[in-house]
Amino acid sequence: MSVVPESGTESGTPWSVTSWQARTAAQSAKYGDPHELARTVEEIGALPPLVTSWEIEELKAQLARAARGDAFVLQGGDCAESFDACRSEPIAAMLKILLQMSLVLVHGTRKSVVRIGRIAGQYAKPRSADSETRGDVTLPAYRGDLINRDAFTPQDREPDPRLMLRAYERAGLTLNFIRALTEGGFADLHHPEYWDLSFTKDSVYAAEYRKIVDSIRDSLDFVSAITGVEAEALRRVDVYTSHEALALPYEQAQTRKVPRRPGHYNLSTHFPWIGMRTAQLDGAHVEFHRGIVNPLGIKIGPAMTTDWLRGLLDVLDPERTPGRITLIHRMGAGQVEARLPALVEAVRAAGRTVLWVCDPMHGNTETTPSGVKTRRFDKIIDELEQSFVLHEQLGSRLGGVHIELTGENVTECLGGSGGLVEADLERAYKSRVDPRLNYEQALEIALRISRHLRS
Repeated sequence: MSVVPESGTESGTPWSVTSWQARTAAQSAKYGDPHELARTVEEIGALPPLVTSWEIEELKAQLARAARGDAFVLQGGDCAESFDACRSEPIAAMLKILLQMSLVLVHGTRKSVVRIGRIAGQYAKPRSADSETRGDVTLPAYRGDLINRDAFTPQDREPDPRLMLRAYERAGLTLNFIRALTEGGFADLHHPEYWDLSFTKDSVYAAEYRKIVDSIRDSLDFVSAITGVEAEALRRVDVYTSHEALALPYEQAQTRKVPRRPGHYNLSTHFPWIGMRTAQLDGAHVEFHRGIVNPLGIKIGPAMTTDWLRGLLDVLDPERTPGRITLIHRMGAGQVEARLPALVEAVRAAGRTVLWVCDPMHGNTETTPSGVKTRRFDKIIDELEQSFVLHEQLGSRLGGVHIELTGENVTECLGGSGGLVEADLERAYKSRVDPRLNYEQALEIALRISRHLRS
C-alpha cells in the first residue's frame, strides 16, 4: 500500500498513516495479492468520507461532558454487521431501540444521552483461532464480511480485499438512511407510531415504558402550549457510529487531513475502539490509533494490568485531551470486584479524567452443552450493578454502557422478563458470531439502569 507518509504527533515519535505497517498487526488477515490490496485501499481513499471532522469533534465534546458526569453514553448494536443486513427494516429497528433506550435513560438520569451505534462499520471480528476445522477440512476462520465470507469453502474463506470496498458502500448506505430518519422526524415524540413497543407490548415493563413516554410527551406539549413554540430541537437526535478498528488497511484508507483542522481524522467512523487482542503497546493497532484525532475507546478485560493501562493512556493520550479516551471494561460478573478497582485507582492516581463505560456482554459469554454460544441476562445485570457500585465506592463514575443488541425479536441470550430458556435458542438465533440482546431485553436493561441512576 502506497500512501505518502505525513509525520507528526505530539509524542515526538514520527507517525504517518502507514507507520503501523512496520509493527506486528495482531488479528490481521493474510491477503494473497498485496497489489490488489493496495489498489483497493487507494480506491477507497479517493472516495468521499463516511463521516465528517466536525461530527467527530462534537462527539469528543459530548464524551468529555459524560466523563464529567454531565451526560450518559449509550453504545449499542450488532456484534458483527452483515452485508445482508443492510436493509431498511433492521436498520430502522436498531435505531428505534437505541432511541427508546435513550428516552428511558434521559427520564431516569435527567441528563442528555449520547447515542453511539455499533453500526456502519462493524464488519470485522477478532477470532480466537486463525483457522476452523470441520471434519477433515481446515480453512481460515471467518473474520467478518469485511475480510472473507461465512460459507465453509476455500474460495469463500480466502481473505478478499475487494470486500473492503463493499463494506465502505454498505456503511455509506446505512449512514445515509440513519441520517434521513433522524433528520426526518423519526425521533419525534409526537409520532407515537415510532415509539410503540411492537412485539414487547405484553412485556411486564410495557406499562412502565409507556408511562415514561407519555410523561415526556405531556411535558413537551405543556412547554409548547405555554411558550407557543414547538421544540424543534427535540424532534431530531444525533446518532454517532463506532466500530472496532480491527482491519487497519480499511481504517488507513479513510484516514486523512481535513481543511482548517490540525491532525489526521479516521473518517470511516466517529468512534473507533481497540480490543484487548490488539492493544499491544508495541503493536500496529496502538501505533495507528495514536496518530488520529478521533476519540478512542479501549476495551479492558481481566487480563489488563495497571502498568499496561497506564502505558496505553500515555501513548494514546499524551496531551490528556478531554473526551479523547473512553475505557470500556468487560470483566465478567464473577471478576468485576477483583479486577476493576485496581484499574480505576491507577487511572485516578495518574490524575487522568477518562470516561468509564461498562460492557457487561463479552465477559459473560458461555456455551451451552449443545454447543450454542449464549449469555445469561442475570449475569449481564449483575456485572452492570456491581460496576455502578464499585465506581461509586471508589469515588469514580460509570458514565455509560456498551451493549450488543438488535432491534429484532431474536432468541440468543437466556433470561430476561420473557424468561428465555435454552430450548428457545433454536427458535430465532440469527447471529453469526456473538449472541445479542433482543428488543425486550435491551429495553429492560435501560429501565434497570434508569432505576439505579434515579435512586
